[in-house]
Amino acid sequence: MRSAVTAWNRWPVFRDQTVVGLYDRDAPLPRLPKPFIAHGNGRSYSDVCLNEGGFLLDTRALDRFISFDRQTGRICCEAGVLLEDLVRLTVPQGWFLPVTPGTLQVTLGGAIANDVHGKNHHVAGSFGTHVLKLALRRSDGELKLCGPDLEEAWFAATVGGLGLTGVILWAEIQLLRIEGEQMILQSTRFESLDDFWAMNDEAAGNWPYTVAWLDCLTPSRGALGRGWLHCGRHAPGSARGVARPRRLLRIGFGPPVSLINRASARAFNALYYRAPRGVTAPGHFQPFFYPLDRIRDWNRLYGPRGFLQYQCVLPPPDSRTVLPQILKRISAGREAALLGVLKTFGDFPAAGLLSFARAGVTLAVDFPNRGERTMRLFRDLDRVVLDAGGALYPAKDARMPARMFRAGYARIEEFTRYLDPMMSSSFWRRVSD
Repeated sequence: MRSAVTAWNRWPVFRDQTVVGLYDRDAPLPRLPKPFIAHGNGRSYSDVCLNEGGFLLDTRALDRFISFDRQTGRICCEAGVLLEDLVRLTVPQGWFLPVTPGTLQVTLGGAIANDVHGKNHHVAGSFGTHVLKLALRRSDGELKLCGPDLEEAWFAATVGGLGLTGVILWAEIQLLRIEGEQMILQSTRFESLDDFWAMNDEAAGNWPYTVAWLDCLTPSRGALGRGWLHCGRHAPGSARGVARPRRLLRIGFGPPVSLINRASARAFNALYYRAPRGVTAPGHFQPFFYPLDRIRDWNRLYGPRGFLQYQCVLPPPDSRTVLPQILKRISAGREAALLGVLKTFGDFPAAGLLSFARAGVTLAVDFPNRGERTMRLFRDLDRVVLDAGGALYPAKDARMPARMFRAGYARIEEFTRYLDPMMSSSFWRRVSD
């Protein structure tokens, strides 16, 4: 059937896509007259899993668990399994995702194809680092079993390969041993980027999970960069239990215009910054890792035009001098910058040829889609990131030009040798033409 499928950020909307279901991991892929791409739960802010004028292979019916060794923490399941379902099964039995993105509403296949990262990259690397084996179905019917020590080249091309090497059918990953749902959490306010760097350097040596919320609009002490540094670790089994949080809110309507504007963003940032915190206390893992999962359909707040995220990574040693330039441009751009998230990446080898996570610092900021005004700001930010030798994140991108993609991913020519000739996406055509 034809469907107006879009990404989670609600832009772009492609109306000429034909959705075909995939139900059997043992069956060949359907023979289709045009290029296709696998589509999971549609939670990217990008057209990496969209295919204007072509086909989408819906993988959500591939949602079965295949095996789970409760002693070793090895679990194997089909690619359409949501991380939410995986966590619901494994956490009560003492295991957790080794790396997790900021939402559980993504599929296992999507997590691998985008090689997602989390708040613990400095100690654990990216998601692909913990994949032990995967099954890849090519359009010609060939089935490839890949892993770090099995068809290594194909594995490196598929992890972070944006679904372009074939369809991931199932994967086996190594989970992380935990003793319960509780976390030990610490939140500390900082007034400037200089304060953040000092706090984060210390925190990285003591906490496995670190992430900062950043106010990209309001100066503090005359400089941009105030915020909160949030740190966490899984609590020992003796920790006092905490209640499982309930979903707090559902956005049950779609406003005709964005409710996020510069005034509301400033107000939110001010309230968040002044909130009473600064303590070390127990808490449940869900609000720490997945704060927005508690608000169902939160993307509707941005109105029918949706939103765009700008997420870049800035490599050392210049990231500390380049980041203030980016914040100054965002503040001067008169756009409603909301939900600025700042994380540092460790010096881990990339799991895939096109993996985004690399040593340095990554900033992600959401903006209401205001058309050319927003695009003009993004082009300005592109120049800063390009000059610094940085890169943009395909899973959170809906408009990066080809030159940015090629500059940020040095192994792209090597990657193209593993492309499936029948697989393509709107993103890939945009950045490779």
